[in-house]
Amino acid sequence: MRLRDFVEVLTTTAEKLVPKVANSTAKFGTNVGSSTGTLPRLYILGQCTPDLNDVDCATCLRMANRQFLHQYGGRVMLPSCIVRFEFNQYDQPFYKSDTAVMSFIPAYIVPNTNSKGHRKFSDKIIAAIVAPVTVISLVVLALGICFIRKSSKKYGSLPPQIENEDFTTADSLQYDLSSLQCATANFTDENKLGEGGFGGVYKGTLSNGQEIAVKRLSRGSGQGVQEFKNEVLLVAKLQHRNLVRLLGFCIAGDEKLLVYEYVPNKSLDYFLFDPDKQALLDWERRYKIIQGVARGMLYLHRDSRLRIIHRDLKASNVLLDVDMVPKISDFGMARIFGVDQTQGNTSRVVGTYGYMSPEYAMHGQFSVKSDVYSFGVLVLEILSGKRNTSFYQSGEAQHLLGYAWKQWNDGAPLEFVDPNIRDSCSVNEVIRCIHLGLLCVQESVDDRPTMATIVLMLDSYSVTLPVPQNPGFFIKDRTGSNFGNPVWSDQSTSKSMPWSVNDVSISEMEPR
Repeated sequence: MRLRDFVEVLTTTAEKLVPKVANSTAKFGTNVGSSTGTLPRLYILGQCTPDLNDVDCATCLRMANRQFLHQYGGRVMLPSCIVRFEFNQYDQPFYKSDTAVMSFIPAYIVPNTNSKGHRKFSDKIIAAIVAPVTVISLVVLALGICFIRKSSKKYGSLPPQIENEDFTTADSLQYDLSSLQCATANFTDENKLGEGGFGGVYKGTLSNGQEIAVKRLSRGSGQGVQEFKNEVLLVAKLQHRNLVRLLGFCIAGDEKLLVYEYVPNKSLDYFLFDPDKQALLDWERRYKIIQGVARGMLYLHRDSRLRIIHRDLKASNVLLDVDMVPKISDFGMARIFGVDQTQGNTSRVVGTYGYMSPEYAMHGQFSVKSDVYSFGVLVLEILSGKRNTSFYQSGEAQHLLGYAWKQWNDGAPLEFVDPNIRDSCSVNEVIRCIHLGLLCVQESVDDRPTMATIVLMLDSYSVTLPVPQNPGFFIKDRTGSNFGNPVWSDQSTSKSMPWSVNDVSISEMEPR
């Protein structure tokens, strides 16, 4: 038996099952795969809960199908759907056996038949079994919904989240719109913390005293409700000291809101580029910020359950907590990859010019190395205390990267360093960070280190750094009007707009 034949029969049969189930009134269906010389016949069954519409049912089934393992039989159960398959050499479908019916939990039960085609159970017996179970299930479900809504309105928040809890449904993370409106004074400008890559961010205080940050996602997204819930559910499980924690979400009409933990010391750019506040960031703090951001990005790229490409890493998306520990924000609705996927292409470029890698800005090619480029720009900004646009606009050099490269080649790297820390910093650490920053912004993707290598370089002096080359960069507008500003562009239509918007499309994920 060839694995390719096995996979082809299973995936094709499972995909053909999706519309049969989604478009049926009972949200139930079966399908039979064609047998080959090496494979027995495949039987597959699928069912959705009757509350789902056609689109949500199809989405749930496809998510279940992607979790099949390469074995002769299996079952995938999600909160709103179930798919079961079996290769049977005797051409006997499992869904006509007694055990298949009794072990299946959905709202509709397929009548069993014996080999002669007659009903094995009478309608009265089936009704007597199904009716009480259905009524009890509906009552429990209704009570649960009422309890969650009542708790949300009374306390303005969800029940306390347990660390590493295995959530079975995204509904446990859902906030009530009225409580978020009350917490933010109906999203007034006085409570607005800033404009992120995916929408405005507002400070809020729930009725129980908990401080939160609420992000109103752009309404331009075409993502469906079920896909949004599924993605939030996965992102909420990401736990790392250097990531802003996603607490939950709210969907009401056209509103899609994300609820984050509140980080009191604003963003890194608030301190780094302010002449009066730069002195608060001594070298020790700056070095710890660089290390923290690197570890947070490594978690997103390699150590989390998902592989997440940020696509908009910059100083304004690095928040600082009360101890000045960096926390990366705006990562939740970036681009989520399968575990083994490392790169992709898009016709919609999102992010900020000046922080985008050349291959992403010009060709829509993004990967973990795109984030490495942005990290390199951020490191050079932290070292110099200057925005990436400052030197370009002042005419001193082409831009910050060009200035750093010039000082490096001239043998005067400390001239690049912020005067506030030049006399008190560790010279070896600073020079190593400049070296590392230049390696991250190499034009060739292959010449840039991975985040794992970067963390190792920052933590150990035993690692020898390769010699950097002239950095690669992309400038959209040589007048500087758009350089360094958040942008959204659709390369298929050559449009661009002066803000950053994310597709927030449902992401394809493979189980680990």
